[in-house]
Amino acid sequence: MAALRAWIAGSVPGARLPTSRALVAKYGASPVTVQKALRTLVAQGLIETRPGAGTFVRAVRTARPLDYSWQTAAMRSPHSRLSALSPALRAAPQGAIALHAGYPDRELLPERLIRSALARAARSDAALIRSSVAGLPELQSWFAHELGAATPVGVTPPLPSDVIVLPGSQSGLATIFRALVTAGRPLLMESPTYWGAIQAAAQAGVEVIPIPSGPDGPDPDALARAFQETGSRVFYAQPTYANPTGAQWSDAATTQILDVVRAHGAFLVEDDWAHDFGIDTDPRPVAARDDAGHVVYVRSLTKSVSPSVRIAAVIARGPARERILADRGAESMYVSGVLQAAALDVVTQPGWQTHLRNLRPQLRARRDLLLTSLREHAPDAHIATVPAGGLNLWARLPDATNLDRLVADCEAAGVMIAAGTSWFPAEPTGPFIRLNYSGPNPGAFADGARIIGQAVTSNH
Repeated sequence: MAALRAWIAGSVPGARLPTSRALVAKYGASPVTVQKALRTLVAQGLIETRPGAGTFVRAVRTARPLDYSWQTAAMRSPHSRLSALSPALRAAPQGAIALHAGYPDRELLPERLIRSALARAARSDAALIRSSVAGLPELQSWFAHELGAATPVGVTPPLPSDVIVLPGSQSGLATIFRALVTAGRPLLMESPTYWGAIQAAAQAGVEVIPIPSGPDGPDPDALARAFQETGSRVFYAQPTYANPTGAQWSDAATTQILDVVRAHGAFLVEDDWAHDFGIDTDPRPVAARDDAGHVVYVRSLTKSVSPSVRIAAVIARGPARERILADRGAESMYVSGVLQAAALDVVTQPGWQTHLRNLRPQLRARRDLLLTSLREHAPDAHIATVPAGGLNLWARLPDATNLDRLVADCEAAGVMIAAGTSWFPAEPTGPFIRLNYSGPNPGAFADGARIIGQAVTSNH
């Protein structure tokens, strides 16, 4: 056994041991002794026998606990503490009713357009050449033209050169915060807001100052006071179909907030993630009203085209654009030309507009079905605002609700929900849950709402 252990230690996982006959001959031991030694090594987890094939060194040699404490000393304390990933990213078990995720079901995606576009992109020059840091010129033009089409008379529309293509909006937010806020400086942020923006701010090492926001957006006076008191010059917000609340700023609120931003010589980082998910209203980008460079506009295609085609863009003007571009070059050099070409192919096909027109009634039906189911089976889950677009319902629960236990109870019963805690940049203002109505199997919404209602009743 001692000799075999030494042989195993010097062998690669999966190496085949000599046959029993060879071991008998080599060590001058009886077959019974050889078999006893092999059985002991199997029990110790060092080798495994495969009937008809032989005996082999196991890939996992030992079950001893591993010690990585040296890494903590080597890395020192982090400059910022990133929280665990959002519950929206948890994988749903087979058969579960998934109301927690942040992406639409594949049946809401333009699957035929995507597959055809990827095939064409793979055959094009984009599969072989490097894209520029700012992106494919044709895709830059498309993003600029889309925002320009919403620009009113008297406002200069953006140029294609104002556009920087991103590998998804998440990395773009981290870039913007690093470039425009810088580490240690204050960043104003709607509360509640997109959990990924909170994570990006932590990664950039900026100080987040929460600004309470309602169905029509934040109070302009409160925003002005925050600018004055903190010295911040950047405000992150989702004016259209906000995640998680679904809120859309009114025209009056947009005008007032833009005036506040201009008066303080500040930036508004507008995250237009849900531009393609209007239901009862159309998107109204704040950036369309600004040509002085105050609004830094982030437009994502990831959720509406495909989560596998992670393409977004930031439209910024002046020196702010140059700083963002410099950070992107240092961060990722350039975005995959194949993905850019595929995204451009999808959104320039006639079928894209047809898909968006068909998507609106599908989202409306799903939203209304989940809303009706909650009102019938979970009346304690109060929906203050019926979203005019987006993918989510934001429900307030009774004050005494134990959110952690509620989520666990629902999951044990086969329903995945997301506790609202992750969407607050500071302490939550109450117990909330976010429910995605664009996920798979809307036929199970009533069953899911029934389970949520029972769990809420037993948890307060």
